[in-house]
Amino acid sequence: MAAKMELAPLRPWDDFYPGLDRFSKPDFGDLTKWNNRVISNLLYYQTNYFAVAVVVFLIVGFLNPFGMFLGGVVVSLVFMGSVWAGENQAMVKNFKKKNPTLFIIGVMATSYFLLSLCGGVMVFIFGITFPLLLILIHASLRLRNIKNRLENNIEGVGLKKTPMGVIMDLLDQQEEQMNKVRDFLESKLKK
Repeated sequence: MAAKMELAPLRPWDDFYPGLDRFSKPDFGDLTKWNNRVISNLLYYQTNYFAVAVVVFLIVGFLNPFGMFLGGVVVSLVFMGSVWAGENQAMVKNFKKKNPTLFIIGVMATSYFLLSLCGGVMVFIFGITFPLLLILIHASLRLRNIKNRLENNIEGVGLKKTPMGVIMDLLDQQEEQMNKVRDFLESKLKK
């Protein structure tokens, strides 16, 4: 699987952050549309998001290396455990598919609780939660463009597999992307 995986290109800064005119408040009344925007941006800007997270991880890791290592291990173990539970427990799988945001919040809350037992709460907040919050804010506010939609359609059809695509598969979000791709292609073929 890893041999077929491609790393998405690092998008130029003027595409990643082009100016305020390409950002808009999401429609909180239409959660499906907001979820699609977030997923599309996560897939398209994944390497940029990874770079931002690495910079924050390095800063926090430099200030508290053991705490950052402990936080990374705890969050990774909780995430792997929740993915395993999602694959082996029908109730967890259905919840994860219908409520991916709540599922991630649950993983983060569990990680927070476990880290609070070890005294690593500040590292968790600044080293792990802060980059995720920055990524979620950008993915929620950044409007999609044609290149973004085209790349996501290629990813959804399975022509290209990226690390974020694998994570979306683990969160059971690719099926929704496939339906979106089908609808997109049907609309273009009817014109």
